Parts: sequence; C-alpha cells; structure tokens
Amino acid sequence: MTGFSPVASAQAEELVIESWRNDDIDIWNKQIIPAFNKSHPDVQVRFAPTPPADYNASLNAKLAAGTAGDLITCRPFDVSLDLYNQGHLTKIDAVEGMENFSDVAKSAWQTDDGSTTFCLPMASVIHGFIYNKEAFKELGLEVPKTIPEFMKVLAAIKDEGSYAPMSMGTADQWEAATMGFQNVGPNFWNGEEGRKALIAGKEKLTDAQYIKVFEHLAEWGPYLGKGYQAQSYPDSQNLFSLGRAAIYPAGSWDIATFNSQADFEFGAFPPPVPEGQSTCYISDHTDIGLGINAASKNVKAAETFLSWMTTAEAGELMSNALPGFFALSNHKINLTDPVAKEFVGWRDSCESTIRNSYQILSRGTPSLENDLWNVSVGVINGTMTATEAAEKAQTGLSSWYKPQQ
Repeated sequence: MTGFSPVASAQAEELVIESWRNDDIDIWNKQIIPAFNKSHPDVQVRFAPTPPADYNASLNAKLAAGTAGDLITCRPFDVSLDLYNQGHLTKIDAVEGMENFSDVAKSAWQTDDGSTTFCLPMASVIHGFIYNKEAFKELGLEVPKTIPEFMKVLAAIKDEGSYAPMSMGTADQWEAATMGFQNVGPNFWNGEEGRKALIAGKEKLTDAQYIKVFEHLAEWGPYLGKGYQAQSYPDSQNLFSLGRAAIYPAGSWDIATFNSQADFEFGAFPPPVPEGQSTCYISDHTDIGLGINAASKNVKAAETFLSWMTTAEAGELMSNALPGFFALSNHKINLTDPVAKEFVGWRDSCESTIRNSYQILSRGTPSLENDLWNVSVGVINGTMTATEAAEKAQTGLSSWYKPQQ
C-alpha cells in the first residue's frame, strides 16, 4: 500500500473560484468552464460564488482560515491591493497571455508604482448614453456628437413634451457621479492624461477643465423630468424601459436590464465632445479581475486557467454571455448583442480611461469618490455652483493627500 488515494488526487486538481457574482453561476457552469475543459480536461473547475454584499467579509474569513478557493475574483483597486499586500494574492506578470492587456486595463490590479500585477483584468464596463431609437425617429432627431448638439436634442425633446428628455435621478447620489461626472468628464480632462495628473498633484479639481464638467452637469437639471430629485436608480431604469424617457445616461451593464424589459429598439452613443474637440475619451472602467490565492495547493493549474482566460476565445465567450461586460484584452472579439457592439466599438475611435477617483484618490477621509457623489448632485440640483463643487472636492482631497497640498 502506497497510501495513494484517487479521490484525494482528484480533489487536488480541482480549482475553486471565489466570486461575488452569484448571478453568473449558470454562465460559468454551462459556458466558460466547459469551454476551458475542451482543451484542459484534466483540470476541474468549480465556481463557488458568495452574495455580493457578503463577499469581502466572507473572503477575508476564508483567507484567514486557509479555506479560500484557488482563484479569487478581484474587485478593482484598493480592496484587492490590500489582499496582495497581506500576501494573499500572487504576482502574475509572468503568466502567459498577460502581454495582451494594456497598462490602463491592468491599472486596477497593480501596485501603485505599476511594477507588479496581481489579478488578471477580466472585464470592464463602459459609460455613455442609451437612447430610445423609436423616440428619436418619431421626433426627427439625430444622435448628437458634440455637447451643443446634445443640449439642442434635449431641448427639442422637452419642447415636444412626449418624453422626459433624460432619465436620471439624484436621490441615490452615486448615479449623478458615475453616470454624470465620470461619464462626460474624461472629454474635459483628457482621459488618462488628466487622471494621472491629479494623482501626481500636477492638476487640481479647481482647474478650469473640472469647473467646465460641473458647468455642463448643471445644464442637465432642467431635462431630467419632474421629481428627479427623489428618483432612485431603479426608478431611472424603469422610466426608460417603460418608454417614457428618450435618453438614459448609462453604464453598459444596463444593457441586459433593457434587453429584458424594454419593448422598443434602443441604441447607444458615446459622451458628446466639447465644441471643436477632435479627440474623444470614454470611461472604459476596469470592473472584474481574477487572481491566484497564494495559499493554493494548485498554483500551476490556476496559472493554466488564468492563461486560458487571457485568450480571445475566453474574452469573446464572456463578453457575449454578459452583454455590457467587456473583455479587457486587446484581442478583436465578435459580439452578438448590437448595443454591446456599439459600446465596445468606441474603443476604436476614442481613448480609454477609468474613473478618476478610483485609484489612490479615495483612500483618505473624506473619500474623493463620496465627495464627487455629493457635489455632482449639488450642481445638477442647482444647490451648488460649479466653482463651489470644484472647491469642495479639492478641499477634501488636499486635506489628506500630500501631492495635492
């Protein structure tokens, strides 16, 4: 007797994936894992999600107890950076296929100096505007390319009166910052150039480009429909899906909701650029990563799975299974959802960036992210001027972040 156990051996080769995306369990079990096993039948994979609200606490408890899975689904920026700094995630720069990702794609899962990557960039979400194609045709409107054209479209919809021009509320606050400030802002601060300049302390939130963003947001208020100040995010989704609003400031994750709820044809357009500006910028925001548990007994198999996830096959599979969540690799992928195809197509004509408050700048108190929620609401509701909004955000950031002092 050698003590060999075929059961133990099989268990040793099983990879367990920790994730907060419990809604995706069928996609993993019926599409992603079977596709991987066609070329790697000897590596078994089990997707073991936790409800989103419980994920961080549950994962930390499992890591502390040594019971966490082999692969860790990574939230962007500081939460995952903390896991790496605590020794829970491995360095994966040498994994085959990592060269398929840009510095922007990897930035959410790297050390501050960019020298080490600890999670595979798996999916991003893109910001823009979703619009009711039938309403636009009915009203004789064309998709706006510049901000002046955008404002003329909103005014025409309001004057005609059949639809709310735009469906967004300020009750939940985050929506005003995420679908407002972070959506249109990159066209004003030149995407990655401006985002990195804030981190370096070379630009400030009181500079003219940021005041112009807030001035533009202040123009939105009259076009958001009656009672928008009390309108929640689900209310905004419902208003648009019921066909009562013509435009919806969007994250691409909303595509699936409208596919299931809207009974009209809808499309998408990128954030309109300021008059006379030739370069466009989009928020192509890093959202989901995948890393290796440093305590895994199956690191080689985990690296094999990660390497497969860098391929065009895996990227295309996931992007089509989850319309509005886009592979971050530089492979050309074929999408079947027409609106998802519109969103991802902007990568060919616009420069990609990520939300400017997410890396480094929201570590202190007050958090820049939370301040941007508050001031974005203020300018849209008309309770704060653009200059006041910029000064409040800058004062909060410079109170704790040394490069901004």
